[in-house]
Formats: sequence, C-alpha cells, structure tokens
Amino acid sequence: MESKRQQKFAGVIQEDLATIFQREGMNYLPNTLITITKVRVTPDLAIARIFLSFLGNPNVQTALHTIKSHASEIRYKLGARIKDQVRIIPQLEFFVDDTSEYVERMDKIFDKISKEERQPDTEEN
Repeated sequence: MESKRQQKFAGVIQEDLATIFQREGMNYLPNTLITITKVRVTPDLAIARIFLSFLGNPNVQTALHTIKSHASEIRYKLGARIKDQVRIIPQLEFFVDDTSEYVERMDKIFDKISKEERQPDTEEN
C-alpha cells in the first residue's frame, strides 16, 4: 500500500505530466490524445510508473515505444516544473493502461451470457 507521501507525489507528477502531454503531446504523437490514467511511485520516490491510454491511435505498442523514446525529454520537462517541490526527479517508466480494453472484453462476455437461454434449474431430491 502506498503511503500518503507517495500518493501526494504521484498526484503532482500526474498533474504536471498531463499538462506536458496536453501542450506538447502532438509533437510526440500527432492526432493522438494521451491520457495519464494512473501514476505509482516507489517508496524512495526514485521511480514513477506512469500508465497511459492512447485515443485515436490504432497501434498502442508503437505509441508507447514513441513515448518511451522521448522519456528523457519528458523527464527534463517534468523536472523544470517540479524542481522546487522535490529533491530528485524520478526516473519515468511508461506502461499501457489496458483497463478500458479489459472492461470492454468483460462487457462482451456478460452480454453473451445474458443472451444465452437459461436452463431450468433441475434439483434432484
């Protein structure tokens, strides 16, 4: 479980990275909306794991690779924004947040189950 300090720091990172992606995301991925869904920080605050969602980009793995290739530039821009609030700027690790895909897949399964004919309960005494 994350401490309050980790949660607060993750919130600061998420907010500032969202601003960076909003302003400069088109430079990295044209015609793609990059959303930061979650940020997790290690207890020593040295590593931030950022979970991203890409709207408007059919190839999510290529989009993730593009963001990872710009990680040092993104970290530099983040550092410029939070340098007065922290001692060290964390290393950034980017991941795809596939929660929406998972929810969509589960919805399809539930729809399929609900459309199947129900078998009458047969209880044998």
